[in-house]
Amino acid sequence: MLSLALKTIMTIKADKPFIKKASKYFKKDPTLKKEYLDFASKIVNNPFNPSLKTHKLSGNLKDRYACSLTHDIRIVFTISDDTIYLLNIGSHDEVY
Repeated sequence: MLSLALKTIMTIKADKPFIKKASKYFKKDPTLKKEYLDFASKIVNNPFNPSLKTHKLSGNLKDRYACSLTHDIRIVFTISDDTIYLLNIGSHDEVY
């Protein structure tokens, strides 16, 4: 008998403030769109993919995670069941 483990692909959701802020970054630097698409394809399969540098936050943000979109840009998110909720995007100083 063959047994297969099916991997669940997660869903990404973002609220209007995140989308608005991300759009500003994409307008300033169009290459970020490609970086974001690469990020999205990785995070839906494994939010802890080593290339994303995902880490749990502490203090006031202790229920959240952050990962790197680029060397300078971070994305803050939460995970609930099979959904990733994008909460903030920006430089280290902006999001923490």
